[in-house]
Amino acid sequence: MKHGATVLYDVPGPSARRRNLLFTLVFLVALAAVLWWVGASLADKNQLDWAKWSPFFTDSQTWTTFLLPALKNTVIAAALSMVLALPLGALFGIARLSDHRWVRWVAGVIVEFFRAIPVLILMLFANAAYAQFTDVSPDNRPLYAVVTGLVLYNSSVLAEVVRAGILALPAGQTDAAKAIGMRKGQTMTYVLLPQSVTAMLPALVSQLVVIVKDTALGGAMLGFSELLASVRPMSANYGANTIASFTVVAVVFIILNFALTTFASWLEGRLRRGRKSTGAVVGAEAVEELAAPGEHPPAGDGGHT
Repeated sequence: MKHGATVLYDVPGPSARRRNLLFTLVFLVALAAVLWWVGASLADKNQLDWAKWSPFFTDSQTWTTFLLPALKNTVIAAALSMVLALPLGALFGIARLSDHRWVRWVAGVIVEFFRAIPVLILMLFANAAYAQFTDVSPDNRPLYAVVTGLVLYNSSVLAEVVRAGILALPAGQTDAAKAIGMRKGQTMTYVLLPQSVTAMLPALVSQLVVIVKDTALGGAMLGFSELLASVRPMSANYGANTIASFTVVAVVFIILNFALTTFASWLEGRLRRGRKSTGAVVGAEAVEELAAPGEHPPAGDGGHT
């Protein structure tokens, strides 16, 4: 291999480096021009006046009255949706890998049905259903509808993530588990799922971020008092500072999702450091217990999911 070459590509030569530098400079100039145009347009509309931004820095009631209660509702809705959608997604994902055809068929129909419907329609339908068939109070109904819609949609998406993560593992993992007499359920619980979690984590986190952002749909259509819904009363209360309100709400969403992805990155690194090999993640004591004589079902036993 030539000096300076890599496995994936050849290091650019002098002319290529000059061309890349030129493209970078052109892009930076274009970006600066766009930012200047946006800033000038906002300034012409008086949207950069300190009076429109000062409530977020000098008036604590802006946060205690509008933003923090809305943030609390957003976090509650997102947390409830995550807690319910993750196990449901795992359940349906595993069910789609079942040895029983009827289990695979039922799980597949449910997953494909809810994955094909926009989450906003699910929220609106849930809100109407709660109004017609339950005694849920009008104050709590938007929260119930938002969580229901998010759970139904995202659990179906997470089911496919789980299924793909398990199928991505080498077939030798299952063969090794069968060799020591593990049942299908034991193989899934002790071998496949623990290893697939690390591979699935980026996709899982991406979907969790979608859950946080989709809570805004409830504020837009159902009157749910989440972050986005706080823009209108803030704008009305502080002199039509709509741009400032949207900007602050966007920054809060960015911080919230950044915290979630940062925690997930830390967790993924910890899981990867905890697994030095791609072998089955089963402790020695568990193997001895599972492999003990008389503990396995006879050949052909239906110990499947």
